[in-house]
Amino acid sequence: RMIAREVAAGLGLHLKEGVYAAVLGPSYETPAEIRYLRAIGADMVGMSTAAECIAANHMGIRVLGLSCITNLAAGLRTGKVSHEEVLETGARIQATLTRFLTELIPRLEV
Repeated sequence: RMIAREVAAGLGLHLKEGVYAAVLGPSYETPAEIRYLRAIGADMVGMSTAAECIAANHMGIRVLGLSCITNLAAGLRTGKVSHEEVLETGARIQATLTRFLTELIPRLEV
C-alpha cells in the first residue's frame, strides 16, 4: 500500500482509502441499498474486486486492491446511474490509470 501511495504521489495523484462494499450485481444498487451500505460503514460499492481478493488470499497471494470509482451511486445525485456513464468515466481515466499501473507493478514484490 505504501508503494502505491509513493507512486501515486510521484505522478501527482491522490489515492483514497476506505471500506469497499461488494455486491453481486449485475444491476446497480437502489438508493435504499446505498443508504444501508453507507449506514454500515461503506465508502464505496462495487461488483468486482472482492471475490478475486478472497480467492487470492485463500491461495496465500498478497493482494493490493485498487478500484476506480466511475459513478456516484443511486440516490447520491439526481438522475439514473447508467452503464454509459461508467464506460465514459473509464475511458476518460484510462491513460492516467495505465500510467499509474505501469509505474506501480515493477515496484511490487512478487
